[in-house]
Amino acid sequence: MASTEFTLVSPAIDNEGKGKLPRYCTQEGLGSKWDISPPLEWYNLPPETKSMALVVQDIDAVDPTGNPVALTHWVVVNIPVSVKGLPEGFSGKKEEVGGEYEKIEEGVNDWKVRVWRGPKLPNYEDRFEFRLYALDDFMVFDNQVTKTKLLDAIAGHVLEEAIFTATF
Repeated sequence: MASTEFTLVSPAIDNEGKGKLPRYCTQEGLGSKWDISPPLEWYNLPPETKSMALVVQDIDAVDPTGNPVALTHWVVVNIPVSVKGLPEGFSGKKEEVGGEYEKIEEGVNDWKVRVWRGPKLPNYEDRFEFRLYALDDFMVFDNQVTKTKLLDAIAGHVLEEAIFTATF
């Protein structure tokens, strides 16, 4: 029997919670194969969904004083329901991908840039949470959407969340 659960996966990452980010998705990659956003796919979107948003965080990061602080590596908003995933290397290249992907906006991460920022040492073995929100409305954001602004805006509009975790 097929699952009807809203699910987020990456064909490049073992989605059983033990998978590692591919090296090319990190800042430790080689040559032109580094800091590339991983491919993502989702299934069984709730029928009332009008748009989606994605937040990727290092949930094991600590600040310089040793306190836990989730580092935001990627914020993606205004994902149309007609889109069934994000291709490998999508970040920073929506115009090249074209079509419905051009409606998608990347928000500002914790490095103050609007692209995927993969991990680098000393964050080895940290867990990275990929969280996709199915929303009951199309959200309007200014050009500087951050994780905090996103979470404030979608409060009360989240139909379901799909989550998976990878390690560095």
